[in-house]
This record gives sequence, C-alpha cells and structure tokens, in this order.
Amino acid sequence: MIDSTEQLCAPIDFINARVPGYSGLQTIRIRGGRVEAIAPDLDASATATDLGGDRISLGAIDVQINGALGLAFPELTPKDTDVLQAICEYLWKQGIDGFLPTIVTTAPEKFRRSLETLSRFHPDPFTPAADILGAHLEGPFLNPQKRGAHPENYLLPPTADNLQRILGDHAPQVKVITLAPELDGAHSLIPELRNLGMVVSLGHSQATAAEARRAFDLGATMVTHAFNAMPPLHHREPGLLGAALSNPGVYCGTIADGEHVCPAMLDLLLRGARGEVFVVSDALAPLGLPDGVYPWDDREMTVSRGTARLADGTLAGTTVSVLAGAANLAKWGLCDPERAIALATEVPRRAIGLSGAIVGQPATRLLRWTVQGPSLTWRRLSEPPLPGAESGSFSTV
Repeated sequence: MIDSTEQLCAPIDFINARVPGYSGLQTIRIRGGRVEAIAPDLDASATATDLGGDRISLGAIDVQINGALGLAFPELTPKDTDVLQAICEYLWKQGIDGFLPTIVTTAPEKFRRSLETLSRFHPDPFTPAADILGAHLEGPFLNPQKRGAHPENYLLPPTADNLQRILGDHAPQVKVITLAPELDGAHSLIPELRNLGMVVSLGHSQATAAEARRAFDLGATMVTHAFNAMPPLHHREPGLLGAALSNPGVYCGTIADGEHVCPAMLDLLLRGARGEVFVVSDALAPLGLPDGVYPWDDREMTVSRGTARLADGTLAGTTVSVLAGAANLAKWGLCDPERAIALATEVPRRAIGLSGAIVGQPATRLLRWTVQGPSLTWRRLSEPPLPGAESGSFSTV
C-alpha cells in the first residue's frame, strides 16, 4: 500500500513531447507539482501520458495590455481590486502566465494612482491567475506627431522632474517605459531609467536612425509595437525601425492581429530583425467583452471584429489575445509553430529579463499545443494527479 506522502512524491511522466530548446521527442517528469526533468531517455512509468508529439511551452507573457473586462488600467483606483483579480483570472484562462498592465498617457495623478493601486494589490493565492509582473508606462514622453490615440494635452517632455511627477514613490512598480528618443532630454533620461531597473522601449516616435541608435547605445533595448506610431522604413532614412532591425540587442514587440500590421510586413519583420521579435496584444479595456461602443477617458471607441478605433477612425488597439496573435503568424505561414509559440512565451520573457526555463516551473503553467495544418490549439497541461491544475479544454486561438 502506498501512503499519501509517497503518492505526492511519485513522479508523473508525459512522453513524446516537443519542448522548446530540446531536439526530438522528450519525456517531461513532474514531481510535487513542478517540472523536475526533461530528457529523451527518462525511464517513464507505465502510466505515463503520451502527448503524441504535441508541443509544450510555458504560458504567454503579455508586455503590452491596456485593460480588460471593461477596466482601463489608467483608470485604476483602490476600489477596482475585485475587477483586477477577475482580470488576472480571465487572462490565466487565456493562457497567460503574466502581464504588464499598460498605463497609456494620462494625467500625472492618474499615473501615480494606478501605480499605487498595483502596489497594494494582493491576488488571491488560492485561485489560478496570471501574475502582474510590473507596469508598462506607454507615455507620457511621446512625440505629439506620432501620438496615435494618446491625448495630446497630457504629453510631457522627458525630464527628471516630469518623471517624478508621474512616478511619485512607485518607480519599483514600473518594468517598462516607452518614450520617443528624439525629444529634448530623452537621451539624458534613458540612463536614469535604466538605473531604476526599467526596460526602456522606443515608440510613438519620429526618431531618425541616428537618434534611435544613440538611444540603444544608452541602454534602450526594446521597440513598442513595431511599425505602428513611427515612420515607415525608407531606403535613405531607415528611421527608428531600421535602426532596431539592424541591432542584435533589440527586442521588437509587434501586434499580430492583421489590422495594425499587414502579414507581408510582419513577414519582413520576422525575416529581417537581427534581434528578437515578440507578440503583444495591445488589448484595450473591452478585452473579454463583445464588440460595441465603449468609453475611453473622455472619448469613445468602437470595437468591431476585435479592432478598436476612435470616432475619427484612429486605430486605438485590439481585443485580440496575445496567443491569438501568435497563432495568426502560424496560420499565415510566416513562421513554423515552434517559433510562433516562442514569440508569445519565451521571447517576451527574455525581453523583460525573466527566465524561460521550463524545469522548475509549476506544472500548471505548462501549455499543450496541437498542430493541425496551419491551425494551433492549446490548453493548460493538467491531469487529475496535479492538485489545483485547471482542466483546460482545448481552446482555438
């Protein structure tokens, strides 16, 4: 007879799995709810689950998500903790392990209020939910000519004083900040932001290639939604995007909904970048809600088939999930399934300094992917012996 302690410590094996970074089919061993080992030659138990060549990955990381379930992150207040918990649970069900609530350009006091709310939020430890990994400030240090849907009256010059105005005492809550490097003061501010532990991303910008290269030399390592809110590539002035594509140390985020960037240009991005590309959702507050008309600050946006636009037609964002974007890349034939999966799971982790190693991770974080022609489907990998795991029916993305 096996006592409960032995049952808890007994390994759970999954065989014939394809795992990023490993060649050929692998056996995944789970013990105590965590991935203990991955190897092709583990002596699997007779009760091992055969994954039949399905892909295994960690869940997604969304570096740029502006809200969900009707709540825009610039509008966060201490009264919104229940909605924030619901968002974390919803995103977990969308295959997301962690995300950066993105606070777009708003009043300085709203930046501080949102950051304070995030600093005081304590998720329910007993409910599966996506982790909040820090905030992404998309603004207010943006070029007015490339502000997109950002309100011009709240844009600010990139100075140390203005940085203090928007951060208050909450600099440790910020993981990424997007700015336009050509603005006066931006190059001086980048080293300070890096010293505060922030990833500096370039975007909403008219920067020349030289101005962008200088920013990368000073410590910027990312580009916010490549192609959008920046000049197009030009053969004599490649601009911010050209400088990014030629730099092996730069991570380019991109929106793969088919509206923000057409597949032909996504193909160019994936083929041409010397650095790495990853997928973001750029999802807005109506994520998880049906198409319709929704408020956004003092304006309205219309969401139709997952695309959000302001009343004047300005493209504002999406309600398409980050894993749906990754699946689009495979469906459009722009990359193989392994790379499509990595663009939403492994690469964004590296972009913000997280490990993508699967060994040691909770088994509940694993996604199982099935490839059927150009279609990718996924579910949370879980079996009854894994306590607290989600049943996770296959979801088409």
